[in-house]
Amino acid sequence: MAVKVKAWKGAWWVFIDHHGQRKAKRIGAGAPGKKAAQQVAHRIQACLVLGQTAFDHPGAGLTLDAFAETFLQRIRQTRKFSTHEGYQQTLTRNIKPMLGKLDLHAVTREKVKALAMAGLERGQSPKTVQNTIRCLSSLLSQAVEDGLLAVNPAFKPGKFLPKISKRRGINPLTREEIATLLSTAKAHTSRYYPVLLCAARTGLRMGELLALRWEDLDFRERFIQVSRNYTHWKLTTPKSGESRRVDMSRELTQVLKDLKLERQMDAGASGTDVPPWVFCNENGGLMHPNNLRDRIFYGLLKKAELRQVRFHDLRHSYASLLLQQGESPVYVKEQLGHSSIQITVDCYGHLIPGGNKQAVDRLDTPAITPAVEAESATPAQPRWAPTPKNIGENPVDQAVIVRRYGVSDGFRTRDLRIHNPAL
Repeated sequence: MAVKVKAWKGAWWVFIDHHGQRKAKRIGAGAPGKKAAQQVAHRIQACLVLGQTAFDHPGAGLTLDAFAETFLQRIRQTRKFSTHEGYQQTLTRNIKPMLGKLDLHAVTREKVKALAMAGLERGQSPKTVQNTIRCLSSLLSQAVEDGLLAVNPAFKPGKFLPKISKRRGINPLTREEIATLLSTAKAHTSRYYPVLLCAARTGLRMGELLALRWEDLDFRERFIQVSRNYTHWKLTTPKSGESRRVDMSRELTQVLKDLKLERQMDAGASGTDVPPWVFCNENGGLMHPNNLRDRIFYGLLKKAELRQVRFHDLRHSYASLLLQQGESPVYVKEQLGHSSIQITVDCYGHLIPGGNKQAVDRLDTPAITPAVEAESATPAQPRWAPTPKNIGENPVDQAVIVRRYGVSDGFRTRDLRIHNPAL
């Protein structure tokens, strides 16, 4: 009985010689392939000792399609609802049609690459293909944790996926365009002016705007406590998973105060309660995001004769205007609720004011040729500059002037060899 790991034809293989029967299994290439092959060899060795058939494993006969159901059920409790829905759609549309009928152990690195290439050939964007492979990698990582696989063939997909620029495409509105949009909203759809002003002055995501309640607003300290998000028709946590405080401008504070007073007056006149949502529909319930985006926002862009941008670009506009007026990227990161400063810099780093042309122009200034001086161990020591009044008053001073080293009192010198015979 022998189980060996060998490199053959550019990959690592496990070779078995047991009771006159020989089998071989290709595991993978490179250092990860060697490590995985060693793990597989140890497992097969243990199976043979127990009398099991070579290459028997807990996941034998388990297809990716079947394991995907278990995977989705598990992440339902550990991932956000939007993430779960996204994984389910990705598996159904992009992964299962090509790999669903395969055994888990039949999903190799080559098949993962083929899945990525097929997506690109169908016209999917590199970002979509990247999300597809990452979803598959998450599923296969779960299979590794369950002991069904020895290695995840979709691990580190960036090595074979097209490079995606970290600087995401943003299309922010200018300060003048924001002013035009808001003035048009105030003149034609005043009911939606507060929500658009809040989006432009806080950078909140649409779901965060629609999930705001009156208790989230602090008019005295002028901030909003963002602790909820409305997405896929469900209330959940913000994208980062953590709440944050966002500062309110004086204009926005006053507009929202007036809106609350108006709601209280309407509730008093009708004998009903004030709707809990800051931006609600006509019935006091949660506003429909498609209605706000498609009918209201796009309609105002057309009416104001502004270029077509996304509602999310109001968030980009907020960030870009803050950075262009010199605000700290750290402050912008906290206001936007990014999980790290790296995200802020990647998105908006090109908008951060840097140096100016005068900085490089100074490189063209000719260097002033300094006078030849004796070597000094302390070149930063201030140079004594003789004046007509003290020249010649002391013989030591005169010697120092001529020899151009030492200082005016004649008792200290920059030439250390005088005081240190070892030099």
